[in-house]
Amino acid sequence: MSLPEPLRRQLGSFSRTVFTDSHRTGPQYPGDRADNEIVSSLPLQMSLYFNVYFFPFWWLSTVVMLHLKYPVLSDYYKFILVTIMILASLIEVIRLYLGYMGNLQEKVPELAGFWLLSLLLQLPIILFLLFNEGLKIQPLEQAVHIVFALFLTFQVIAAFVTLKRMVNKLAARFRLNEFDQLEEHPVPDFYSLGKEERAVSVAGRGPS
Repeated sequence: MSLPEPLRRQLGSFSRTVFTDSHRTGPQYPGDRADNEIVSSLPLQMSLYFNVYFFPFWWLSTVVMLHLKYPVLSDYYKFILVTIMILASLIEVIRLYLGYMGNLQEKVPELAGFWLLSLLLQLPIILFLLFNEGLKIQPLEQAVHIVFALFLTFQVIAAFVTLKRMVNKLAARFRLNEFDQLEEHPVPDFYSLGKEERAVSVAGRGPS
């Protein structure tokens, strides 16, 4: 399973625009080849691994507390909480999948999608559940929301750093490929071109 190609192109373009380091012109160390550089983030992968096991506990705790306080909530907040639980569950499954694919396989579009889902959707949802007083938040909910928010904050930062490294690696690889092609097919020197043109001109006139 992979992202649709149009979405991959859009995320790839977004990543090149946002995460490219314009000050970096090549590999960090002399002789360092972009193809041999591993840019996957171990801290990010460890965070995703523990997040996978924490999410069912968060979901179960939140659902149980929602069931207990459901009768005392207003109709407005009942609808909001049920909608949020459905959205957060779907987003989290997609988000963790994209995080694993993007980080382990060094796929920029997938990791960019993970970063955007974490920053723009999941983190605001968890902060809303954590700080909205109208939800009558209970101590257990507060505890699991804080842990979830810490996971998300760390992953947003780690994914941002990893994306910058991945995009710069791709840019360096592209420049190295261009340089290799230039070495294989060098552009003729200006003066040698002039000599060749004069030789062709003299040969064309022939003996007088």
